[in-house]
Amino acid sequence: MSFAQSKWVWMNGEIILWENATTHVSAHGLHYGTGVFEGVRCYETPNGPAVFRLDAHLDRLYASAESCGMLIPFNAGELAEAICQVVRRNDFRDCYIRPLCYYGSGVLGLNPRACPVEVAVLAWPWETYLGAEGLEQGVSITISPWRKFHSSMMPTKAKACGQYINSVLALRDALDRGYAEALLLDADGHLAEGSGENLFLVRGNQVITNDECHSILPDITRDSVLRIARDLGFGVEVRTLSVTELLTAEEAFFTGTAAEVTPISEVDGTKIGGGARGPVTHRIQKAFFAAVQSRDSSYADWLHPVSSQPDALTNGSSLVSNVAHVIPIQ
Repeated sequence: MSFAQSKWVWMNGEIILWENATTHVSAHGLHYGTGVFEGVRCYETPNGPAVFRLDAHLDRLYASAESCGMLIPFNAGELAEAICQVVRRNDFRDCYIRPLCYYGSGVLGLNPRACPVEVAVLAWPWETYLGAEGLEQGVSITISPWRKFHSSMMPTKAKACGQYINSVLALRDALDRGYAEALLLDADGHLAEGSGENLFLVRGNQVITNDECHSILPDITRDSVLRIARDLGFGVEVRTLSVTELLTAEEAFFTGTAAEVTPISEVDGTKIGGGARGPVTHRIQKAFFAAVQSRDSSYADWLHPVSSQPDALTNGSSLVSNVAHVIPIQ
């Protein structure tokens, strides 16, 4: 990952140079992590760059903000155009996009109500998070000693900035011990998710995953893979998953905007299946990349052309204005 090619950022309604996209050290979000964000990918297609499931990502951004009591001062159409502007101005064909909303400078008491909500969109070229080799060979992971927080502690369905210290701690521990990624358990000891990915297991013709009852952040890629698996004729189960089931699975893989569809080859030294990408994972991978690169017209509604006009959300986002109801932070 490198920011060297990123020249322009959209911030609070205007395109500015990368080096001018700054915030004050007194910003509430910097001190307390009071912000929400999204991770979105833009893929090169035969018809030009297109953003993958832009409407779904914006829906989740506004839902995350609402759960944190934040009112985003731009509507979904404006942010959709901001995202496309950043891709166009940087002349990117294939990139990762980060919309970010956070409380800026105003007060430093815990209540951020007096702080303005700052909004930025940045983008940069980013290959698959766990590496191109990981896509083919799979990655080695470890069960983290850190647990994923419960929804009674923080809103697990929100993609909120401060909550990611949980993931940072888990990933750093995994890397320090020689693994590519961590897998966190939930508060009850069931499988939750990776530091930034959802988890799938494969048994026979069944593709199995868990849900928000197990402290996961429901991912857009996860939702896409569920549809792809059904379209390919695989059975789909959504239920509680145990460590034993993972260790005895025929295949396992991660999904996420950054990781895309990455096989898991081993867990704490135990090989999963044959210790490499399995045939079911491979079929789902191929179908996923055919969809995001516009090589399968069945999923054309998932792609939002970067050249589109501001109000032309591909699938018609349900959020055409600011969130109407916001739970205030007391």
